Amino acid sequence: MASSHQASGIQAGRLSAPEIAENFGDLHAPYDQHEAAVAADRCYFCYDAPCMTACPTSIDIPQFIREIQAGHPTSAAKTILDQNILGGMCARVCPTETLCEEVCVRETAEGKPVEIGRLQRYATDTLMAKGEHPFTRAEATGKRVAVVGAGPAGLSAAHRLAMLGHDVTVYDSKDKAGGLNEFGIAAYKSTNDFAAREVDWLLQIGGISMEYGKKLGSELSLEVLKGDFDAVFLSIGLGGVNALRSEGEDKDGVRDAVDFIADLRQADDLTTLPVGRNVVVIGGGMTAVDAAVQSKLLGAENVTIAYRRGRDAMGASRFEQDLAASKGVKLMFNVMPKAIHGNGAAAEIELEYSEVKDGRVTGTGETLRLAADQVYKAIGQTLEGQPDGLEIDGGKIKVSETGRTSVAGVWAGGDCASGGEDLTVTAVAEGRDAAMDIHSSLMG
Repeated sequence: MASSHQASGIQAGRLSAPEIAENFGDLHAPYDQHEAAVAADRCYFCYDAPCMTACPTSIDIPQFIREIQAGHPTSAAKTILDQNILGGMCARVCPTETLCEEVCVRETAEGKPVEIGRLQRYATDTLMAKGEHPFTRAEATGKRVAVVGAGPAGLSAAHRLAMLGHDVTVYDSKDKAGGLNEFGIAAYKSTNDFAAREVDWLLQIGGISMEYGKKLGSELSLEVLKGDFDAVFLSIGLGGVNALRSEGEDKDGVRDAVDFIADLRQADDLTTLPVGRNVVVIGGGMTAVDAAVQSKLLGAENVTIAYRRGRDAMGASRFEQDLAASKGVKLMFNVMPKAIHGNGAAAEIELEYSEVKDGRVTGTGETLRLAADQVYKAIGQTLEGQPDGLEIDGGKIKVSETGRTSVAGVWAGGDCASGGEDLTVTAVAEGRDAAMDIHSSLMG
């Protein structure tokens, strides 16, 4: 009889607890004090540093690295957190290889950048370990702001607004805060319950109350919020998932990748989490890579990412692609789902080879089949509904550069808002900038 690792179908316990623990350890081990000092010494402290320009939150990277070099990591953390209050999480999940580190002078000259992300983590972790919060609230303004959505944009906005003296109420449809940081990022990128610990640390600023289990459009009305608060910031994310539009999509074993990642992130014991023997992930972004890699780490025997365009068009960075390959995930390009076969449950997926003509993906008519008892959809998320008359642009809430929507008194940011990349660091910047604009508006 086949072992649990080899068993067909969707099974729990494919690997032992020690194997699971090893697989889901920190992707990048944190620096110790000596390692951080050595890494900081490699920085040229450039004038008009390209790394700082490439950072969506405009952190003064040469400054914080200089502070680490001088032996003052808590000062370095303050420099980081001034611009990015979720600097600890961003240090873990930012695609630094395509942002600050890609333009590092050391990278362009030697092919080995200063490891900015790991230095940022060293600084912010040092500060958080002391239980310190480096900011204090301004005198109360008497103004009240509602933030809908406790993801990166919402938390960033809430902290900045509270620091400026406003009273903030944060609503979220889930039972805990964090958004994608808590529910949507691979477990090996954020270990030891870091997302929740960072939220607790952030709330030390005071002036922020949290209300869970309340969703815009059901428990919450934008019109009522506008009446009850002086301003509203929407950071509701993208709750819908695009359909495959393929025959057999409704079979057992076919599910949304974001739901799988959320279940994994909230599981107390990963040995109890079922995974297929043969897993196929449809998509080419970070979610697809996270779902595929974690399936492999749970013990899936064969894991394939199937993407309809070429490698260069993938949303996931080359680092993420290489990470997937290093874990044994097969990457297939220029293929798209045609049908999922099986008697009630998925057993095979039929893929059609594709080509791009005039920017559009079309099938070639040639197909192949892969064994697949589990198929994950990671082909993009959509805005759920159209909140109370807000203008929509490209499937997202239309906003100005400072996050103003088409409705007076309402701002928006993060994945739900138009413009910018769907990254944690971008969401943090949008929440911060919207908060500053809200403050200016409220204070006249």
